[in-house]
Amino acid sequence: VGLNYLQRMSGIATYTHQVVSLLEGTGMTLVDTRKTTPNMRVFEKYAVTVGGGKNHRYNLSDGVLLKDNHISAAGGVAKAIAMAKAYAPFVRKIEVETETLDMVREAVGAGADIIMLDNMSHDMMKEAVALIDGRAETECSGNVTKENIAALADIGVDYISSGALTHSAPILDLSLKHLHRI
Repeated sequence: VGLNYLQRMSGIATYTHQVVSLLEGTGMTLVDTRKTTPNMRVFEKYAVTVGGGKNHRYNLSDGVLLKDNHISAAGGVAKAIAMAKAYAPFVRKIEVETETLDMVREAVGAGADIIMLDNMSHDMMKEAVALIDGRAETECSGNVTKENIAALADIGVDYISSGALTHSAPILDLSLKHLHRI
């Protein structure tokens, strides 16, 4: 069991380090998601930090992230942000997931702290960052892996989130064959 944990966490740390290296010099921060193995979150998120990445949120209470279902239930981006601001403590940042430029405009106008550009095309993300123009922090998300992250480096977002850090990292093949008692 110990070897399995060591292999899994070492694989996550190694994969994270490889992805972080691809962002060197861009000013972007690589963050994980909550997509972790049941009962392994604390270990997997720690492995991400050992690899040089950052943790996005440990659980739902760590921050307010308004996703499509919240926006729909509230009746729009601006309404969802207003409701979150009325509910959340003033020290809690409000992040909103956007999928279109209209949603980005609405999020900026409503005073979102962080605007996530979710599953947008490269050109649309660049346009969104220009629209936001520093009025909110920015994050891009959606199927980000080691294989495609370099293509995102010129977008200019503050954060790039990747669930692949924990759900798709290969294990590091380790052995305990040559351990000796000292």
